[in-house]
Amino acid sequence: MSWTLIALLLLPLVGSLVVAFLRGNDRLAKSVALAFSLVELALAVLAWTAFDPGGDRLQLTSSAEWIPAFGVHLSFGVDGIALVMIALIAFLVPVVIGGSWADKLPEGRSAGGFFALLLAMQTGMVGVFAATDVFVFYVFFEAVLVPMYFLIGRFGGPNRQYAAMKFFLYSLLGGLIMLASVIGLYVVSADKIGQGTFDWATLVTVTRELPLSTQIWLFLGFFVAFAIKAPLVPLHTWLPDAGAEAPVGAGVLLVGILDKIGTFGFLRYCLPLFPAASKELAPVVLVLAVVGILYGSLLAVGQSDMKRFVAYTSIAHFGFIALGIFAFSSQAGTGAVLYMVNHGISTGMLFLVVGMVMARGGSRLIEDYGGMAKLTPVLGGLFFVAGLSSLALPGTNSFVSEFLVLIGSYPNEPVYTILAAVGMVLAALYVLWLYQRVFQGPVRGTAMLNLVGGPGAAVDPEKAAVPDLNKRELAVLAPLVALILVLGFYPKPVLDVITPSVGATLSEVGVADPVAQEGK
Repeated sequence: MSWTLIALLLLPLVGSLVVAFLRGNDRLAKSVALAFSLVELALAVLAWTAFDPGGDRLQLTSSAEWIPAFGVHLSFGVDGIALVMIALIAFLVPVVIGGSWADKLPEGRSAGGFFALLLAMQTGMVGVFAATDVFVFYVFFEAVLVPMYFLIGRFGGPNRQYAAMKFFLYSLLGGLIMLASVIGLYVVSADKIGQGTFDWATLVTVTRELPLSTQIWLFLGFFVAFAIKAPLVPLHTWLPDAGAEAPVGAGVLLVGILDKIGTFGFLRYCLPLFPAASKELAPVVLVLAVVGILYGSLLAVGQSDMKRFVAYTSIAHFGFIALGIFAFSSQAGTGAVLYMVNHGISTGMLFLVVGMVMARGGSRLIEDYGGMAKLTPVLGGLFFVAGLSSLALPGTNSFVSEFLVLIGSYPNEPVYTILAAVGMVLAALYVLWLYQRVFQGPVRGTAMLNLVGGPGAAVDPEKAAVPDLNKRELAVLAPLVALILVLGFYPKPVLDVITPSVGATLSEVGVADPVAQEGK
């Protein structure tokens, strides 16, 4: 039995409880939260070094009885896909804590409460990716909603209550639909092997023999929940509201990690448990994926709110991930998982730099800014780096994953791939247009003019009261820039971990992989 995953689960939970009791001392609460998150990062590095890509499918496993009457076990383990997501969580949480260090919280709210909720959410997210018992997965899937609901509802923007409730109801509805399929799995396993089980590995061997009609119904229960979480069009409408109203730190975890639960669920549950249904319904999913790419891109172009802009770009990016998963090729699947990691890095950085712009101008409306690079050149430069990563410029991390998705999808799904490629052009349009409107040209816009002394005031970059990035902000963004460049030029360490697990998933689905066939 390995205790590494148990430690990764329990440490942020303990940290959350400790920080919650420090609400009267904000500085100490922040320091303790950061310390717990850094220890968690060290544990994640330990788990990475202990994982053998050529070894068993599930590693670092542990299990204990929880509800014996229903065969429920507290079972945990990781494959390469789950491991890279847990590593991404461990990396992003200290970045978020550092990025949220100087945030102005709503009246009556404490930093201790905010950071305690962040650590509690980290426990829930690790549990989702580490669970190997389907019932335990469902518990974490629902539990992770609670801290995010309070992060949005108590610490968010002017419409935070509406956004929090919409987020919660959408996700809860999806979870309840999934619960019906979870119960269905228990029933069919009892019928097939004589006793009900929620063990993922056992269910994979049981459900593949089910009739297609049964698989489809069970598949749909999981798929709807994951499509809401992902989010796929037309189940996406909660994300722009939640992303716009969430505090910046919570928004990074929302679009960087929480949404990935949906695409992870496709890979871990929909494909292996219901292989026949996955192949039967793949054309529907591919249509939704391509629609999401084009729809999200076009709506991003027309946004006036920077945070909603980031949310709509994420909808487009998740379309690429879904395309890679349901194209049923090893290159596309590997690219989709790498895209999950790279999207968390690039969009997380984009969300953070948007927050830094807002912290200076006091507005999230694009029209309130202009010419900001004259006053904050370092912020402008790093905003540009985040944008280039988001549009998948060669040499950045996102290019590798997007290229793998498209080249791997084309042999099986040429039409959908060509349509998806249009999204690359639109990405360049919406990212560069945002950068031009906020940072280039003369100093303009209400927020910027107020900072430099009002309309008609002479702008002297050296005297204007608009501070560029400070040391803390540079320390927060530097690791993200480093990963964008490192994974853009040398993604092999991550690909080596991901590829065997994607191959095992395709084997469970039993599809013909054109890439593998060409390599024979």
